[in-house]
Amino acid sequence: MSIFSSNKDSQSPQDNLGSPIKYSGMSGNEMYCAALLGYTPGDLLVGNSVFALGYIGSLRSNVRSMVGGEIVTITNMIAEGRRLSLERFSTELVKANGVGAGGVTSELIFHGGNVEFITIGSALCSPSGNPGSFSTSADVQELFCQWDSGYMPVSFVFGNVAYSIGIGRNLFGSIRQMAKGEVKQFSNIFNTTRNLALNRVIEEARSKGANSVIGIRTSILPIGVSGTQEMIMLGTASVNNAIGTLASAVGGVTSSDLTAEETWNIAKMGYAPMKLLLGTSVYSLGIAGGIKAGLKNMVKGEIGTLTNLIYGAREESLNKVHAEAEEIGADDVLGIKTYIYDLGDGLIEFLAIGTAVKKIDGISPRSDQLPPQAIITDKNTFIDSANTAYGTTLQNPNLKAGKFN
Repeated sequence: MSIFSSNKDSQSPQDNLGSPIKYSGMSGNEMYCAALLGYTPGDLLVGNSVFALGYIGSLRSNVRSMVGGEIVTITNMIAEGRRLSLERFSTELVKANGVGAGGVTSELIFHGGNVEFITIGSALCSPSGNPGSFSTSADVQELFCQWDSGYMPVSFVFGNVAYSIGIGRNLFGSIRQMAKGEVKQFSNIFNTTRNLALNRVIEEARSKGANSVIGIRTSILPIGVSGTQEMIMLGTASVNNAIGTLASAVGGVTSSDLTAEETWNIAKMGYAPMKLLLGTSVYSLGIAGGIKAGLKNMVKGEIGTLTNLIYGAREESLNKVHAEAEEIGADDVLGIKTYIYDLGDGLIEFLAIGTAVKKIDGISPRSDQLPPQAIITDKNTFIDSANTAYGTTLQNPNLKAGKFN
């Protein structure tokens, strides 16, 4: 039986209002969409786990840092902390008689010498459902869009990788840094490392019996060890019976970082996401390039050598996305975003990320159009200028007062 067991066409949102009082992180728009799905707001739920930063720093990462790439011991430690907080969150969800949880997110918050792994989300309640039936990274507005597109949520999932380019950049990159161009050793390391997070979120979805991961959000965070960062992907493992053949073409589980509204829009046009694609290129600006740039900066005008170099680096990362899209038989790649990271010592990384899509038969949304409440952007009504003024910010800028998504 569907987890959304009520008839949304015969029910109005006000039908689900009532007592007892719940303390939810949902907005008014989310509450409306929850009612359309047959749910009432439940309490805001929290699960956490605290680790000492000293423990993180004592992990044996030095050898791995010599060659760059993943630091497995730190990846595993962070994954354990996140999973412990998620398990406690799931226990709280069942205690609260929530049939599901929306807007689930997993964060790292640093408290002096400790790091707290915290999972936060809002319970969804229904008298006809089983406690703890599902969890999703989508807020309830996004959940409605995804459900209307044919995606039934199974579980909040994540994939992470802790990595460092480490001292190895000086060992392997020193010769190439004498000249401009791609440092293929590091392009390969970063391509492999960044795709580890994606592969892990896909594998977790597969273990949950899902055939898709939608609404993937990617963050890169410093994690308290010099030169070390975590790449974390959060999403919702889901089942869509209309994409079975498409999922088989990419190993059984599709993946996407398209927004919920975008997912609905392309379904309306007969398209479905295939795979989230990543392309990375690491380039050296070169000593020679640096000297020429320095001289050129003495006067106004374009630095032609660096313009061409950076253009080529960006094109190379996009070419890798294009090549993988062709390999899996995609029709288009949507939502491409590009990022530039300064790795130090004249090295820069270009990252391109986008979702491959394909037109298939049998896919369409349930509704002719979405209700306005499903697509209205909630306004932030609490502006914390004090934290900005004093140079402190929340670990995740998407965390807003009263709402976590």
